[in-house]
Formats: sequence, structure tokens, C-alpha cells
Amino acid sequence: MGNDVATAMYRNRTDAVTTDRGDGQAVVFAHGTLMDRTMFRPQLEAIAPDYRAVAYDLRARTDQYAPGYDLDDLVADCDALLDGIGEESAVIGGMSMGGFMALRFALAYPERVDGLILIDSMASPHEAAEQETYGQLVEPLEGSTDPTPRSLAEGVTGYLFGETTREENPELVEEWVDRWATYPGAAVYNELHSWLERPDVTERLSEVDVPVLIVHGEEDPSIDPSRAEPMLEELPDARMERIPAAGHTSNLECPEPVNEAIRSFLDERF
Repeated sequence: MGNDVATAMYRNRTDAVTTDRGDGQAVVFAHGTLMDRTMFRPQLEAIAPDYRAVAYDLRARTDQYAPGYDLDDLVADCDALLDGIGEESAVIGGMSMGGFMALRFALAYPERVDGLILIDSMASPHEAAEQETYGQLVEPLEGSTDPTPRSLAEGVTGYLFGETTREENPELVEEWVDRWATYPGAAVYNELHSWLERPDVTERLSEVDVPVLIVHGEEDPSIDPSRAEPMLEELPDARMERIPAAGHTSNLECPEPVNEAIRSFLDERF
């Protein structure tokens, strides 16, 4: 029931969860764990003059965070979102968790995908040791409506931001720590568990017959670029742009080269 309500939210109340700018070929962005749609503000500003640029909050950032859910539910939400904004298909962009969802969306709804932009993401699952570490990290948050402890929010900055950003742009890091410390604990717990034990989709990448842009920070502490590179061998039409001095949130940390890569990809293919 809860998942049905959440999916309906994207179909019927898109104004509450989306930022929608520009006209033309639709490009829809889905954020990663702990982030929200505002992380794509630089990308929307860069492409909105020529494209319809949409970023949306996944259910962890809405009042539908409480029921447990998985990536298939997030795929259904994306399907409903396209209905809600009146688009038959779009280029789907996803950062980290958003990328996990985007790949699965392309496999489930190929007719609704014109292209993919995968930012600091991968097709393979996290290793067992990583799953255990992440699971233990959020275990105290299960079912909690209290705000996420600031100590935890501060502790995960090393997963989300690269070394250069942490050293040279601490204001950006602190801005997000302040935001994370307001999230209900259960929202973070359910968000992480939506993807933690996901299956590998590497062997199905050959089914993705649309152009794919892979963007990855060279300083990504959570998903090393080498873990994204195998997708180049399996996807029929893909290219990769590595972003120097950027970590796991490369599009937020170093927006200019990411915007350039995205604009070039869109202008060439759409």
C-alpha cells in the first residue's frame, strides 16, 4: 500500500518533488543516497536553454520514506514520473543509487529511455564486506523518526566527497552535512537498504541499445572508476568521461567538466 501511494505521488503531484526547466528533449536526473534533486542544479542550469531538464526527489526525501522499498519500486516511481510530466520517453540520468535505478529502468522500460547518463555508478553489486560495513553504519537508524545524528552525517563525508573537495571546498561539505543531520533516521536506513543487496545486472547490459554516457570522479572514494569501466565493454554504445579532482558526487563537486561532458553527449546524440 505504501509503495502504491509513493508511486502515485510521482504521477499526480510532480510539482512537489521535481524541478522542471526548459523545453525540448527531456533529460531526467535521479540523485544518489543522502542527496536530493538540488545536487543537479548546475546541470539543469547548463542544459535548460536547449533541453527540458528535470530533477526529482526520490522517495527518501519525501514524506513517503517510511515503508521499506527497493530499486524496483524506484523504477516504478520513475515510470510514474514520466507520466506525470507528460513525456513518453527521456534521457535518464542517475548519480550512484540513481544510476543503479536508471540501468534497471532501461531494462524494464526500454521504450521510455532515449539515452542514459550514469554518474559515479556501476552495474555490479557492492562486495559483501562493503554491504556489511554500510549495513552496520545505518543499523541504529532503523525505524527512527529522530533526525540522523550529526556524528553519523559528518562521518560519511569521506564516502560522498573526494579528497580535493574536502580540503579545498569544506563549505560545500558542511552545507550537506547540515542537511543530512535533518533527515529522519528511517529515511536514511530505508534509502540505503533499497540498493544494498541488489543483484548484478552486468550480463544484461547488452540489452541497453541506447547511447550511454558514463561520468566518474577520479577521486571517488565509494566506487572507484575502475568499477565503472567494465560497463564500457558490455554496453553497445557507451563512452566514459573521468573527472579530475572529483569524488563520488562529481557533478556537484566539479560541475563545469561534467556539464561540458553532458552537453557534448546530448548535442551529438539528440
